Amino acid sequence: MRDIRHVPACVAKLMMFTTHRGDCPMNRLRLRRVFACPAWLLLLASAPACADEAPASLRKEIVALTQQLMDAVGDGNADVWQRVLADDALITDEFGRRQDKTEAVKGIHPFPAGFSGSIEVRDPHVRVYGDTVVIDFEDYERETVFGQKFVVRYISTATYVHHAGAWKLAGMLDVTLPTQAPMLNVRDLPLADYPGTYRYGPGRAFIIERDGDKLVFRTKAGRPANALDPIAKDVFMGGDDEKNLLVFRRDDSGRVTELIERRKFNDLRLKRDAAAK
Repeated sequence: MRDIRHVPACVAKLMMFTTHRGDCPMNRLRLRRVFACPAWLLLLASAPACADEAPASLRKEIVALTQQLMDAVGDGNADVWQRVLADDALITDEFGRRQDKTEAVKGIHPFPAGFSGSIEVRDPHVRVYGDTVVIDFEDYERETVFGQKFVVRYISTATYVHHAGAWKLAGMLDVTLPTQAPMLNVRDLPLADYPGTYRYGPGRAFIIERDGDKLVFRTKAGRPANALDPIAKDVFMGGDDEKNLLVFRRDDSGRVTELIERRKFNDLRLKRDAAAK
């Protein structure tokens, strides 16, 4: 069995996950997941080129081990993470923050009064590459903050290596799964101000339309419409998979002249066709 200390250098770049933001208890609950870089496929000279489905017993073991890690987050049990993480593990959370084993373990501690949470491993898929196992799964997280309840869903990939007779977590990465946000009742919303075509390049435009008492948008004529869910006057959330913010901008006279799609922390600016003003 190969000692993980002697694997290729790229293994040091494995992207793992833990969701701990400072001392914020709500974000601390998200300590989690790990992603192995594609170099894992070259880790072992004896590893097959393609993955094998994990035997039932191994699948059960890896799923149970992953659930133990998730339970330890909610319970504040740092000993589990200390035991399961490889010594050179690195963790990258859904916000792009990286932690090594020491930082990850330090971030596990019990919730303060008023906070609680749990993480359930759902829909796991386990594949075997020689002495390496990759599991992808959904993390279904429930949080309670002074009586307020939240659900956050993640898609995660974790990589385990077999070392010294035990499976060690070598890398984990998760991404937040966009889900439908609670609907807000925005009073006196001027829906008639927004319909029109907003362009950001040749042949590229968003088409905003009114559908009864709501707005919808299309990225091309004839394509399915997606809802625009109001957050405030001139501010909406797209009802598509990405759930981006869409902000309508007005000129000095109060007319809507521009649309901004805030996507991946950047703003795509779209100018409204003059005929629609």
